Amino acid sequence: MAPDGSHADPFAPQTSMMLPAGDGHEVYIETVGRADGIPAVYLHGGPGSGCQPGHRRLFDPTQFRAVLFDQRGAGRSIPRRCRQANTTQHLIADMELIRETLGIDSWLVVGGSWGATLALAYAQAHPERVSGIVLRATFLGTREELDWAFGTGLSRFHPGLHRDFLSLLPEMERVNPLDGYWRRILDADPAVHGPVARAWNDTERALSEVIPAASRLNFEAIADPATPLAASPFMEAHYFSNDCFLEPGQLLANAGRLARIPGVIVQGRYDLLCPPTTAFALAEKWGNCDIRVVERAGHSLSDPGVTEQVVAAIGAFVGPLSPA
Repeated sequence: MAPDGSHADPFAPQTSMMLPAGDGHEVYIETVGRADGIPAVYLHGGPGSGCQPGHRRLFDPTQFRAVLFDQRGAGRSIPRRCRQANTTQHLIADMELIRETLGIDSWLVVGGSWGATLALAYAQAHPERVSGIVLRATFLGTREELDWAFGTGLSRFHPGLHRDFLSLLPEMERVNPLDGYWRRILDADPAVHGPVARAWNDTERALSEVIPAASRLNFEAIADPATPLAASPFMEAHYFSNDCFLEPGQLLANAGRLARIPGVIVQGRYDLLCPPTTAFALAEKWGNCDIRVVERAGHSLSDPGVTEQVVAAIGAFVGPLSPA
């Protein structure tokens, strides 16, 4: 019971802290569940989105000691939206610092979308520290995937939105729109980066939803300086314009390093940002994993059946524990 006589929330953080990670960055960390539970770490998407309270509920608090953290520049970590000393290699090093600080030998690594990218990069760099992997919406961090999602996929499934997306660029830049978007998003001038960052965010949101709340851009809203700016477009432009700080095809080429690590991939059938073909290509190279396709689902963790499959996949890694 909580001090006021009510039942305490079993998914409330048991501990939270700001961990100095070097280079002027402080990373927000929280743990959920029992102190002697099965260690697990959750990797949020974006890059730049940050962890949400709902992510805690993926882990049974009577079985797991789940670690959630906001990656550099994201969520409650500071400095917000800071791109200096912020690469995939820095995030992998932060994970090792967190693991060592918390006294964890190895952990189950869980991530979706960009979180899946980071999960794979970390596991390939430190396979001995990974007891298992659960991925949702597999993204391998390649330009090919981004060109398809914001080009071919967007134009075929949302042609009106695709035209709106291109219209913010000069005619000559519409052949390769991603470079034009990223360059403008990273421009220091709010008059330059504001509209395109909002347009990027709204377009990505539409691609992540099976039934989008809006199928066209609201030009008045994206041009309004009062419309809030999310961190994700800035962090994504930084990472994506640098090939996610990975060698081309690195994660697929090195999938064999995961052979001893058991894994589960949860995949929405109609995911336009991370289509099933990517998950199946990874599974073929990895070998030691199971794909669970969720019908009538897209990219979002909240799509029907997705959360349930992720929870089940995580639960499959529960070993013998004494009663809580």
